[in-house]
Amino acid sequence: MKPSLLLLWAVAAFAAPPTYKVVNKIKIGGAGRWDYSFVDAKNHRLYVSHGTQTEVIDTTTEKLVATIEGTNGVHGIAIAPDLGRGFTSDGTDNAVTIFDLKTNKVIGKIKTGENPDAIIYEPVSQRVFAFNGRSADATAIDAKTGQVIAASIALGGKPEFSQYDGKGHLYVNIETKNEIVEIDAKNALVSRRYSIAPCETPTGLAFDAKRVNLFSVCENKLMVVSEAASGKVIAMPAIGAGSDGVAFDDGYFFSANGQDGTVTMVAETSKGKFEPIATIPSQRGARTISANPDAHKLYLPFAEFAPAETKGGKQGRPTPVPDSFSILVLGR
Repeated sequence: MKPSLLLLWAVAAFAAPPTYKVVNKIKIGGAGRWDYSFVDAKNHRLYVSHGTQTEVIDTTTEKLVATIEGTNGVHGIAIAPDLGRGFTSDGTDNAVTIFDLKTNKVIGKIKTGENPDAIIYEPVSQRVFAFNGRSADATAIDAKTGQVIAASIALGGKPEFSQYDGKGHLYVNIETKNEIVEIDAKNALVSRRYSIAPCETPTGLAFDAKRVNLFSVCENKLMVVSEAASGKVIAMPAIGAGSDGVAFDDGYFFSANGQDGTVTMVAETSKGKFEPIATIPSQRGARTISANPDAHKLYLPFAEFAPAETKGGKQGRPTPVPDSFSILVLGR
């Protein structure tokens, strides 16, 4: 083979996207209620919200190693590895639980606004921000002391998932306004907001630090890509139905389409052009997702659902099969 042809073949082979498939199902059991999960890749831990408790899974063995009790109505998990602390947003209690990363023991509770949903640790300021869905605000907490820095940062709408840029800025989807809000973490205030129309009801959010782009998944089956610096919408690749989460791994973006039981894989196919490149079978109801960048694995909480009953000519909602809560693992 000529050197030039060999080079072209090598480039083409390198550019080929990886193929993801189901590689495991981690059985947890218990009630079929969940929301977000969070990967601490350095310490080989996966944290999963599960109704009134938070599950801790060893990502090396993919076995359940601990359960953090009393995180009532838990939605999200944030980890401060430099402080050895973890935090959960407990929607039922209007509180944040603090736990020790080594022992998984609860070491404190902090009151927040109403129904804290997403939660994030911002490492530059060493603050935790809980995003309160019902009161449409955020609570800023000193992660070292557990003291509240700002009880209520008004956001102008219902917040959903959040990301940070590593430079002291936070970004959060505003579900009821179809916007992204930027927060100055040091000063605990909203510094900017911008529209991500035509996105409707944005929920999950991912961040690409290299491109400095944000990826919002939307109820109208779009993944809206926006520039964090300018607020400009630059792409709108199509995704499946019922997505509540998006994850980033190795240059690819994954939307968890709970209604369809699929994951849409999106990539930048040419400069500034983002397109869906694969549809990966997952599990119906698996609507949130987290990524392990070291192992190149994706984790999707789900439960089996019984068929919906029809009464009076109307179809009811499907109900979770008892003790079926699990984590679907996708890998290469």
